[in-house]
Amino acid sequence: MSTTLLTKEELPHGFEYPSDFVRFVDLEIFYLEPWFVLREDRLRTRYHGMKLRYPKRRLVPFARREDNDDVACWDLATGTVAIVHDFASPGWESRGDRGFPDFAAWLHSAIDDMLEFR
Repeated sequence: MSTTLLTKEELPHGFEYPSDFVRFVDLEIFYLEPWFVLREDRLRTRYHGMKLRYPKRRLVPFARREDNDDVACWDLATGTVAIVHDFASPGWESRGDRGFPDFAAWLHSAIDDMLEFR
């Protein structure tokens, strides 16, 4: 696994990155305009910041939109990919209109966003 991601020790107990995401990162696909994969310091800063901003949620961020504060995260409470509008007040961060059953479904949507983004 790429060292640009959170280590096993940094990740919440019991969570492992899905294999399709690890393959995506290993292929060095980091940018699908307007989305980019969070890695290294940006990932760690976002992860720790979201833990402080949303202490009742168990989120592992992995991508962010460059044109707003939306962050794609694994939501460990639901086992899905949630889109969180980061920096919103707790309780208002959830983008209920955008959620996905898994990384592959999010990736399809991110590709659609890339094709539509101008």
